[in-house]
Parts: sequence; C-alpha cells; structure tokens
Amino acid sequence: MGKNIVLIGFMGTGKSSIGFRLAQRLRITFIDMDKEIEKITGMTVAEIFKRHGEVRFRSEEILLARKLSQSRDLVIATGGGVVLQEENITNLRQNGLVICLDAEPQDILRRVKRKAGLRPLLRKKNRVEDIEQMLAEREKYYTCADYRFNTSDKGLDDVVQEILRVVQDKI
Repeated sequence: MGKNIVLIGFMGTGKSSIGFRLAQRLRITFIDMDKEIEKITGMTVAEIFKRHGEVRFRSEEILLARKLSQSRDLVIATGGGVVLQEENITNLRQNGLVICLDAEPQDILRRVKRKAGLRPLLRKKNRVEDIEQMLAEREKYYTCADYRFNTSDKGLDDVVQEILRVVQDKI
C-alpha cells in the first residue's frame, strides 16, 4: 500500500459507510473528515454552519485536507463539499487515489431525509429537484476523480468489492 483512498461525492452517496468498510477490508485507518473537523473544533458540522457560517467550515476542511495529504495508508471520506475548494483536491491527490461515489437523486433524498437537520445545505432544500440542481452544479468538480462508482441499488459490500477490484493494484 502507500497511497490513500479519497472518497468524494455528494452527501448520501455512501462515502462514510463504504469508506469504513473499505478501510476494514484493507486493514488501514479510516478518517471521516466531517467527524474529524467536529473533534478539532468541538462543534458539530451543523453548529459550525450556524455559529460561524460555511466559510469557517470550508477553512477547517482546507486545513484538514492539507494535514491528511501528508499521511499514508488511509481511507478518507470527505464531506460532500470538499471539492468546492480546488486546493483540497490538489492536496488530497498528492498521495491519494480519488474515487467519486454517485447515486441517483431519489436515492440520495431517501438516504439523507432522516438526517436533513444534520445537513446544513439541505435544511430548506428537500426535494429531488433541489438535489438534481445541486448535483448539476457540482458535477464539474467530480470530474477530478480517478474512478467513479454508482452506489444506487447496491449493498455496501458490493460497492466495496467493485472498488477493490479496480483499485487494488493502484494503491
């Protein structure tokens, strides 16, 4: 091994769940960037957005992406918006294979609806059309991925197997 596996994609595509299982299979460390930011700041992501705004949260993401780019043998689940700052992808790509997880908008809505209060950018947007619009706006950022996998209608272990088949000899 040596390289990190960096999972990007929209919220609700399975980055954390798949990342955790992928790290278990590879016997390496799993890092969820949102959870790590919560540890560092002592606030939930929702609290950071509410108290300090999105700019502060994105600043924390940049600092963490810089730090993680210096590490090896990690599976990193990024936050959905990490791609909005080009510096993050540049840093994470230094020592990482970037994998984008995709899902159909209706599947994303179903997956995140229960957690809408925890998803600051979905608080007022909770329709398939809203998700389609956000996905369209972010698509240009997701093209930086080395590989893409669709997680709709698949079990977590099936997606993990697909990823391992493709990337095993590249990490």
